[in-house]
Amino acid sequence: MATLEGFRVRNFGVLKDVTLGRLWDRQKTEALTPMTAVIGKNGVGKSALFDAFGFLADALKSDVEEACDVRGRGGFERIRTQGATGPIEFDVYYREHGNARPITYQIAIAADKFGRPYVLRERLRQKRKGQKSGQPFSFLILNNGSGAAWKGEQAGHQIDEETEDSQLLLEFIKAEESRETEAIELNDPRKLGIATIGALKQHPRISDFRRFIERWYLSYFTPNAARSLPLAGPQKHLNSHGDNLGNVVQFMEREHPRRFQAILKKIADKIPGIDQIDTEKTSDGRLLLRFNDKSFQDPFYAQQMSDGTLKVFAYLLLLEDPTPPPLLCIEEPENGLYHKLLETLANEFRVHATRYRGGSQVFITTHQPYFVNALEPKEVWILEKGTDGFARIRRASEDALVNNMVEEGVPLGSLWYSDYFDSR
Repeated sequence: MATLEGFRVRNFGVLKDVTLGRLWDRQKTEALTPMTAVIGKNGVGKSALFDAFGFLADALKSDVEEACDVRGRGGFERIRTQGATGPIEFDVYYREHGNARPITYQIAIAADKFGRPYVLRERLRQKRKGQKSGQPFSFLILNNGSGAAWKGEQAGHQIDEETEDSQLLLEFIKAEESRETEAIELNDPRKLGIATIGALKQHPRISDFRRFIERWYLSYFTPNAARSLPLAGPQKHLNSHGDNLGNVVQFMEREHPRRFQAILKKIADKIPGIDQIDTEKTSDGRLLLRFNDKSFQDPFYAQQMSDGTLKVFAYLLLLEDPTPPPLLCIEEPENGLYHKLLETLANEFRVHATRYRGGSQVFITTHQPYFVNALEPKEVWILEKGTDGFARIRRASEDALVNNMVEEGVPLGSLWYSDYFDSR
């Protein structure tokens, strides 16, 4: 399973410079855990951090200009950190599988003289097999859409960190040109290089990384969307808004009945009364999601169910996906849920995240202590606002007092509620 070991974002809203986990130049820092939760007060940047993942995924699917505008972001200047003149930057440090050498992806997005966003720099790098020290070798490097990609699984070159001038870079590539090197000239400066080059068979590492980000799942689930009436037809995966919930039920009932029965058992334990969930096709070809309560003869439909019931069912369905996404991002899953369900839900997420095969890495933002009670200090990151108004982040496990109290049996969420996480 591909895993995200570290993530850095700069000049993105209140996230002027925030790093979670390990990067190629921060090897002594512990990597992100299979399950990560970010907590903090209102307005400290939790939503901005969630949106940083969403922005990168949107940029890959379309382009950086559209990513700046969708989901109410309001354009490049609205999302760039107030007062910043430099580009918006992301660093992704990931491992394709447990024994793979980590790969670093770096991207910088700037605006031209007309205010239109474009990809200023883009780079993929990896240490060579057996390399113990030194900087990783670049196997994709683009400045203003021009540069080079190194083919295969091993090739790459050590590029000067200061090589940012496009003409100088092209001259370097020409001098170094070999059967392993491919000069790149992109037509559209708004497109990510990994989107185009990652479609080519001769660049397997770039293709793998492209698929890694393409398959991120960011939940924008709303119960009202789940109450919609989609056209009938089985679908493999729950979409980000959840308006195909009934279609996924159709698919799971037909293709994975045992998994679906496991979901029904779990939801029966959590939502009293519900003993069956299925679908009903209307005369005009639309799909009704039907809930049967053993206390009543007639079923209830999704339109009648509570927000909390629909959310719990959607999350359980998501966690039982036979081919789950590598990264599952959920913002404030506690909204609309009974507080005593939250520790159970957190444990369900962890079981899924730590599954040896067939699980996802889970990233969650929350402001609910009951959810945090189920977590360990190394899984929790505390987001705060500094005196300059920008976000800063730290791991709960960095506080010796917090670690000691958790070891003595004090729940982590209770410590947070009691202000033990406040900066000292």
